Amino acid sequence: MSLTSVAASAVRPCPRAPRRSRHALPASAALAALLFGAAGLANAQSGGNYPTRPIRMIVSFAPGGPADIVARSVSPRLSELLGQPILLENRGGAGGTIGSEIVARAAPDGYTLTYASQSSFVFAPFLYKKLAYDSVKDFTPISSIVTTPYVVAINPRVPAKTLAELQRLGKGKKSFLTYGSSGPGATSHIGGELLAAATGLALLHVPYKGTGPALAGVVAGEIDMMVADLGPVISMVKDGRLRMLAGFGARRIAAVPDLPTVIESGFKVSPLEGRFGLMGPANLPRDIVTRLHTAMITTVKTPEIRARFDSLGYETIGDTPEQYAATIRNELVEFGKLIRNAGIQPE
Repeated sequence: MSLTSVAASAVRPCPRAPRRSRHALPASAALAALLFGAAGLANAQSGGNYPTRPIRMIVSFAPGGPADIVARSVSPRLSELLGQPILLENRGGAGGTIGSEIVARAAPDGYTLTYASQSSFVFAPFLYKKLAYDSVKDFTPISSIVTTPYVVAINPRVPAKTLAELQRLGKGKKSFLTYGSSGPGATSHIGGELLAAATGLALLHVPYKGTGPALAGVVAGEIDMMVADLGPVISMVKDGRLRMLAGFGARRIAAVPDLPTVIESGFKVSPLEGRFGLMGPANLPRDIVTRLHTAMITTVKTPEIRARFDSLGYETIGDTPEQYAATIRNELVEFGKLIRNAGIQPE
């Protein structure tokens, strides 16, 4: 018997019962209120009224990078659909693992989530000897949001306009060229190492605390180049602060169709792209997952958001929680082999 039916029977009069005293009805009403209150509490705890307060959203990288771009693009619409503020919190460092650990340790109530990056969930397990979380066991996938293209970008003072010219410029000169990343284990780090292996370039890795600071380093001439997400790069290319040499994907990027891929430039390399999704801690109740998933799918289908992502070369996804989980498991296998074969060592 449900809590509701129990409560109803508690106040239904029995024909053969003796007349109640004037105190009996309030007692029965109190019992009904207690039972109905318990039903409401159970409903709230299972996510029936979720969310009822602001949501803390961890962005595991510094402002200015792709994770931050995705977060600030989708959060206003997501907040509107959920009916609660989304409080963005940039917690950069260690290739996104610091912010991811915060979410792994959070209560599974739907009020601490993250815009998860491929680097902190797929690459980090192979690049950190001691990782404070398990990418599969300690999180609840909700939905992929976008995949993001990566490009080889250099300081314009580096005298190379193609990847082949860059190879001729730097091949055989140890540490002649430096490349930046948003942290050890980040997609930009993996891209730099793959590029070095494909071209034979001896590149020196210089990690930063985010894509924004690393690109600022390229622009300032602190470092020579970076394998970076197209989103923050494209405006810097337009105003002459950076030069793009090649795209890292399997095909050309629609937003910059004249840019050849690394493969088209004559180098054998595994295609690389970024992936961002919505993730919560392990054991997140199913109805909360469903509520968040529905809101995110609606968000990525919003015309202005799709237009924003299209202009950056981002491809919107919006898959199911099960599909997102399967993607992470598959990529752990795929990139684990790639990282080992490329000889990339743990930090």
